[in-house]
Order: sequence, then structure tokens, then C-alpha cells
Amino acid sequence: MDDTTPAPQVWPSLRAENARALIRFLVDAFGFEETVVYGEGDRVDHAQLDWPEGGGIMLGSVKKDAQGDLSPLRPGTFAAYVVTARPDELCTRAKAAGAEIIAEPHDTEYGSRDFAARDPEGNGWYFGTYPGAPRKAAAGS
Repeated sequence: MDDTTPAPQVWPSLRAENARALIRFLVDAFGFEETVVYGEGDRVDHAQLDWPEGGGIMLGSVKKDAQGDLSPLRPGTFAAYVVTARPDELCTRAKAAGAEIIAEPHDTEYGSRDFAARDPEGNGWYFGTYPGAPRKAAAGS
């Protein structure tokens, strides 16, 4: 095993009051790619949005009857850090699409270039160049 950072395999998920509008926003403002959306009318049972640089998110409409819901997340309580090679360009795109920028592009003390935005549901989105630290080799490798 080498000490490179593996491709993302964690799929954060969130709920939205207006999932179809949130999908449009995430595609238009941030550049996520709509892969699949299941549901009828305004309801989204499951959606997968891929991040062009690797990984992605899953989302669905908030369920009015939360009993038996395995993921009773409240809209607007989600936050994610998304790795991008072009945070300044992405921030410009997000502003043009109406995203609320909560932190302008800046350099961090750990060598990343970051910015932060909030989507119309109130979720926090943090974008930057920090890909995570390389993993240590497993013992006995």
C-alpha cells in the first residue's frame, strides 16, 4: 500500500424541503452533475449528484412522516468540504448563480485555498484545494 490519498468513497446525504430546486442550485451554482433522480412530482425519493473531481452526494425530499425514516435529517443542517482544484473560479460561478458566500476565497494556515457558501436550504458548503493528508501504510505491509 502506498501513501496516496484514495478516491472518495463516502457519500454524504442530506434532506431538502424543495429537493428539485436544491438539485438545480447545486448543479448551476457549484457544478455538481445530476446522475440520477427518483421520485414523482415535487418529491425526490433519491438523487445522486456526482462531483466532477471525484465522489458526490445523495439527497432526497424531507419526509413529512419521519416515523420509520432511517435518515430523519432536518433541512439546512448539512455541511460538507468539497475538494476542488479551482476554488476562485468556483466562487465566481457560485456568486453568479446567487449563492450566499459566507467566506471569500482565502489561503489557510494548512496550505489550502478555500471559500464557503450557503445554499438556499441553509446548508454549508466549503470548497478548497486541501485533498486530505496521505494515509499511513497499514501495519505489516
